[in-house]
Amino acid sequence: MKWRYNDGGRAEAGYKGSTGDCAVRSLAIVTGKSYQEIYDTINEVALTERTGSRKRGKSNARTGVYKATFRKVAEALGLKWQPTMFIGSGCKVHLKDGELPMGRLIVSVSKHYTAVIDGVINDIHNPQRQTLIVENGNKRIAERCVYGYFYQ
Repeated sequence: MKWRYNDGGRAEAGYKGSTGDCAVRSLAIVTGKSYQEIYDTINEVALTERTGSRKRGKSNARTGVYKATFRKVAEALGLKWQPTMFIGSGCKVHLKDGELPMGRLIVSVSKHYTAVIDGVINDIHNPQRQTLIVENGNKRIAERCVYGYFYQ
């Protein structure tokens, strides 16, 4: 897939440095809302989260957002979830050309959300992983698996 640098308005909002804000960036890029508006919304929803033995902290727009919180915010913004992987099914959809529909998508891959607009990845780095795998003398390239995507 093609990749285009896009910080979702992060620099324009006055934020500097590197951080784990992929949830904010992807939502801002796909919805067209400002980075700061998404940032504030996520932190507001995070205040209602409960913690426990497995979930020590709460979501934070700057350092990471739990799946349930991301889904709550995405659905409140009018996005719908389309899973592409199920328990025991293996990977069926990859982050590569021709495997995702056209449109404005937020794609969920391992430990990351990325915006894909009409087949072009919009992010601060290219999240595609291409690994050469050799099995029994056969070579193949493994692509990054897509767990699902949000669409408008």
